[in-house]
Amino acid sequence: MNTYFPNIPSVKYEGKDSKNPFAFKFYDPERVILGKKMKEHLPFAMAWWHNLCAAGTDMFGRDTADKSFGATPGTMEHAKAKVDAGFEFMQKLGIEYFCFHDVDLVPEADDINETNRRLDEISDYILVKMKETNIKCLWGTANMFSNPRFMNGAGSTNSADVFCFAAAQIKKALDVSVKLGAKGYVFWGGREGYETLLNTDVKFEQENIARLMKMAVAYGRKIGFEGDFYIEPKPKEPMKHQYDFDAATAIGFLRQYGLDKDFKLNIEANHATLAGHTFEHELRISAINGMLGSIDANQGDYLLGWDTDEFPSDVYSATMCMYEVLKAGGLTGGFNFDAKTRRPSNTHEDMFLSFILGMDTFALGLIKAAELISDGRIDEFVKNKYSSFESDIGKKILSGDATLDELSAYAEKSASCPKPESGKQEYLLSVVNSVLFN
Repeated sequence: MNTYFPNIPSVKYEGKDSKNPFAFKFYDPERVILGKKMKEHLPFAMAWWHNLCAAGTDMFGRDTADKSFGATPGTMEHAKAKVDAGFEFMQKLGIEYFCFHDVDLVPEADDINETNRRLDEISDYILVKMKETNIKCLWGTANMFSNPRFMNGAGSTNSADVFCFAAAQIKKALDVSVKLGAKGYVFWGGREGYETLLNTDVKFEQENIARLMKMAVAYGRKIGFEGDFYIEPKPKEPMKHQYDFDAATAIGFLRQYGLDKDFKLNIEANHATLAGHTFEHELRISAINGMLGSIDANQGDYLLGWDTDEFPSDVYSATMCMYEVLKAGGLTGGFNFDAKTRRPSNTHEDMFLSFILGMDTFALGLIKAAELISDGRIDEFVKNKYSSFESDIGKKILSGDATLDELSAYAEKSASCPKPESGKQEYLLSVVNSVLFN
């Protein structure tokens, strides 16, 4: 196998005092935290599309990075070079998983039969690398948003022919996912939404999306896929009104159409903020509904109104994320770096430095989240906040035995207006700061 990154050493843990840019300062994969190794808490994954494909193009300019890896783009030789480069990259960083879209792996042909043949060829090649390295597939998906045929949606399209084409892509992506032993399969409805109600039958479109997902579940189970299906919520961009706006919306959709037994959510930090939520809010809503599955680990820029997919560096946010994950008992999926280097960070070295940043950020977040839990002050405060429901009339309310008449009589007997206790938000924030910064 060619060496694509000859000047990059294998990245090891050296500790927080290290000045080596190609070393982990906080990510120590064998360190045990709350009974599990750090690498078990943090099953990191490489996003094929960003790391091996994205070359810096944005809406105002063309590529700035070379992702050819010594081959001619648009060829199967290039597809195989990306496999070789990707597995070398993951080995040097100790990353044990990857994620993919179908058209990340191979150049899409005009004929779907040729595209499928290419997917068979490249998945055979990937499978050999997986067996050699023990690197695994976290999840797969089909890109049903980039090609112009999906301009009116995939499952939500107005064209039965396009709907069939989407079904064919999903079928093949599921075949490849099962072949590679993927733990999950993701639906990101990048075009599942609308611009104006003047030309849209919302009920028809949502029902058709559900039909397509039910077909996918039936086919996946038939061919032996035992993992979770995921919806990845996103509020806007490219469509003005996305049907998968946020976690609560996606959960409501899954329950309405009877898909909640097979689906969980793949939550992305940047999508959460675009929806006007915090990352931890989306995680909590997913967790309390039993649907927290996997995470796209990135962050956005609050000054920009689109999905910037930056590598995570905000330790406060990562701590709050890991607090929710630990409280939920962990993930069925993993932490996929759906993140790309900034456009001026255009070297192969920058690819490694970005992953080191992201992995260290979440490792430090894990360490601090575990300290918050062990500290206990937040849990104790929340428990005490609702303690009035542990006895007397509060206990009766929770048991379901109270009636409206009874509660009204209770309030009239006490007569005076009740005074709830302080929420002490500022105190709790100071607790977080004291743990984060000792």
